[in-house]
Amino acid sequence: MCARRLALVFSLILLFVPSIVQASEKDKFELPEHVLSISKENTYPNETEDEAIVEPSFFTKALLETTDVPIENPDLIQLLNESNIRPTPFAIGYRGEIYLGRWPLSYESKDTTINWQYHKINENELNNIGNDSSQTIFYQQQEEKEVKGALTSKIMNPSDVRRMMLVASQEETNLSLSFETKIGKGTKKDNAYKIPAQKYGVLSVYAPAVNEKGQITFGEVYIELKGSKKKLMIKNVTKQGIGAWIPIQDYASFTFHIKE
Repeated sequence: MCARRLALVFSLILLFVPSIVQASEKDKFELPEHVLSISKENTYPNETEDEAIVEPSFFTKALLETTDVPIENPDLIQLLNESNIRPTPFAIGYRGEIYLGRWPLSYESKDTTINWQYHKINENELNNIGNDSSQTIFYQQQEEKEVKGALTSKIMNPSDVRRMMLVASQEETNLSLSFETKIGKGTKKDNAYKIPAQKYGVLSVYAPAVNEKGQITFGEVYIELKGSKKKLMIKNVTKQGIGAWIPIQDYASFTFHIKE
């Protein structure tokens, strides 16, 4: 009887473990209470950096199916879409290779986290020492601030790599991300912070950012022609680890301190 009970308890634990893990993964991207949207208040209109999805053409789909190496680079897919290779059906014995260059082919995300205090953008202070009643401090952006993200190491074709990492991070976090964002001078927020009498208050504001880590697959891309048939060949495949900081657009993290 004891063995059956233990088996039942163990089965129930296994049943709930996946849902617990899934909930914890979801929670790490939820906005904390001290992180607020400033999209309506921001005096600098940031452009949304949504990457257009490049759909492969019929010709490109047929080529991609001839290789086992995943290809996600939208620039390479666009290049293949613009290609037009039609060997004659009577080209018996014809052979050829078209070299398209060495490309970053795909990105695989390994870890995605958020630093809610990535870059300090503002600080408001209010001296209430010498007063017998409390006062209130509000956020007001003193100067225009530009917050930039970056890849954490040098890599071939950095613009292609940034593009693929941006898409992966946006899909993972469901947040508006950009490698460059600005907070305009005079940006305000109605959230109020009270400073007691005889105290000194400091309101610090930070721009948050996503820390994306993963692996890029590189390869030399060829189109092989053999008679009337054509296929995609990927040679000298290598993998390289890469990381990036990608700011979250139009969000600010607030930290309030009371000093004597």
